[in-house]
Amino acid sequence: MPLPFSLSRTIDIRARRATVFRFFTDPVRFARWWGDGSTIDAVVGGAVRIRYPTGDTASGVVREIVPEQRIAFTYGYDDPKKPIPPGGSLVTITLVDTPTGTQVELRHDVADAPTRDDHVDGWRHQLAVFARIVAAEVYASAAIEAWFAAWNNPSARDPLAACTAPTVTFRDAYGCTAGRDELAAYIAAVAKFMPGIRLEPRGAPRHAHGTVLADWVMVKGGAAVASGTNVFRLDADGMIADCVGVPG
Repeated sequence: MPLPFSLSRTIDIRARRATVFRFFTDPVRFARWWGDGSTIDAVVGGAVRIRYPTGDTASGVVREIVPEQRIAFTYGYDDPKKPIPPGGSLVTITLVDTPTGTQVELRHDVADAPTRDDHVDGWRHQLAVFARIVAAEVYASAAIEAWFAAWNNPSARDPLAACTAPTVTFRDAYGCTAGRDELAAYIAAVAKFMPGIRLEPRGAPRHAHGTVLADWVMVKGGAAVASGTNVFRLDADGMIADCVGVPG
């Protein structure tokens, strides 16, 4: 018999569907967003085990799996004092392509309205953790390193190809560009009109959900002449799609 109540949530992630889906089929990745000791056997009839950081546990069985598109599993708590017994609810996850990556659509079918309402905050938290961890798998600090290297290369077209999307946009106090060619021309102009200037990263980049903050210092003759922070937005492949330079 279908369960009469459900809650639905969606979240966008800057990662491809294949990357996102691995976190529902690979037990190691599954544990990253649920907690140590969690696991999944990603076949119909396979066991689902969830261990929360609090020590509470839940279990279920995979009911449906369509590679890179959808997975459904039952869900319930092992503690009889909890509101959902094992097998007492159904979680369905559907993945949809978006222009910036993947939309995760969650539906949790339960037996009554109070149980539905009690799980809204939990799913808001869990999906945020999920999105952050998936995006972290796509992010590579090498792209940010290559970006700064390109700024110190007057012929920056090739280095930019290794770290930016073809349609990359850039904005700072003195330039607004669209596309790699225009960005490369702007970098060459900076080198021409500001000879001897180097752009050096400072500290480790900070990443969350496909957005990266990276501090920098502009150096000439060994002395810092300016500083600021770049705000990078990454695409679903971890390439830089947009950058805004914010002065310090």
